Amino acid sequence: MRTQPILPVLLVILGFACGCAVGPNYKRPAVNVPPTYRGLTPEEAAKSDARSLADEKWWEVFQDEQLKELAKTALQQNYDVRIAATRILQAQAQLGVTMADQFPTVAGGVAGTSLRNPQTKFLRAYETSATQVSGTLAWDLDFWGKYRRATEAARADLAASEWARREVITALIANLAGAYFQLRALDLQLEISQRTLASRQDSLRLTRLLADGGSTSMLDVRQAEQLVFTAASEVPTLEQQIEQEENFISTLLGNNPAPVPRGRKLTEQAHPLVVPAGLPSSLLERRPDVRQAEEQLISANAQIGVARAAYFPQISLTATAGYQSSALTSLFTGPAGLWNFGGTLAQPIFTAGKLRSNFRLTEARQQEFLLGYEQTIQGAFRDVSDSLVAYRKTQEFRQQQELLVASAEDAARLSHMRYNGGVASYLEVLTNETNYFSAELGLVQAQLNERLTLVQLYRALGGGWEP
Repeated sequence: MRTQPILPVLLVILGFACGCAVGPNYKRPAVNVPPTYRGLTPEEAAKSDARSLADEKWWEVFQDEQLKELAKTALQQNYDVRIAATRILQAQAQLGVTMADQFPTVAGGVAGTSLRNPQTKFLRAYETSATQVSGTLAWDLDFWGKYRRATEAARADLAASEWARREVITALIANLAGAYFQLRALDLQLEISQRTLASRQDSLRLTRLLADGGSTSMLDVRQAEQLVFTAASEVPTLEQQIEQEENFISTLLGNNPAPVPRGRKLTEQAHPLVVPAGLPSSLLERRPDVRQAEEQLISANAQIGVARAAYFPQISLTATAGYQSSALTSLFTGPAGLWNFGGTLAQPIFTAGKLRSNFRLTEARQQEFLLGYEQTIQGAFRDVSDSLVAYRKTQEFRQQQELLVASAEDAARLSHMRYNGGVASYLEVLTNETNYFSAELGLVQAQLNERLTLVQLYRALGGGWEP
């Protein structure tokens, strides 16, 4: 018979627990997605389909085994990646804390007392003892969905931290690939400078022999020295830049400054002539920064519901049950049981506008994140368009630079022939040798820029950098 009042109470509890969740439900905002990317040629735009360079694994796009090994090390040891991982752990823990608010809390306790009063004029001495075992339950009912909306926001924050980690990885590998290509370009420029220096030193020795024999003047010797000194001055500068670039790569790897192992030469690095961009609509699903911005918007949207629920009554239930007896032997027998059950309802009446201001604050934050989401999407489309035109134009520039090198090399060869034939001065040799050396170094920079823009394009399209 004692259990009969419990059934109505449980029904009331279930009714409260199944209440509504106030506040707006999230709907993805409509965004202006262009039909094709700007930066594509008319032929490429006409053939645009769902296939994208970003769908390929990065080690298939950048086919250098040593770069792949460096990337593996960076993903394991880089401090930015490790910090981003700890932020995910924080968000997971915060989600657990927030979700716990939806459920009742239960606590248990044991208490024992023993009392002896001395004899007085009016009372005899006496002793009493009591032992109590009890359990308590407290539950703030989520009738208006306050805790459910808070959990929704915390879950979105967790997703945002996961996308933030992917963005960190994207930036890390893109920076690592760019630095690695920069290092290989410096290696190639150093190789060209050392080869040019050796050739010019041989030419200077020959010119000095001719000057000693009276076949040429000291002016030719001085001009030949200028060629040597120009090439020689490039060597220490390049060696400095190489060591500094190695230090930068070591930092990306999470290591102290150290030499960096090399793989393919810069001229052997793969680079497709035509890059499929894919559909602009798919960019919203691939780009980590876009996904992170959307999760932040979802969280801000859920916080509106949390602020809205504060307008409504807060309903709390408490219950205690247990046993109390003056003797341990009779603690769980006889009429030792005890229980109580109660509920409270608290309705805000006057808060001096605090609830209204807090609600407006959450609405304003939601609008901020909405605008940030739209801005991030717009920036993503710009990144792709900039990268597409940069990759195409750096290819065209590299092709012209190759023609310039071929022409400058032939001009230098002809000037040497004319000088040896006595029909040209060494100034002509000086000019053409300088032009050829500058053109060679310029070609290396053009080849580097082509690879760097490919890295940027792969990143802009939302390529998957994780293994």
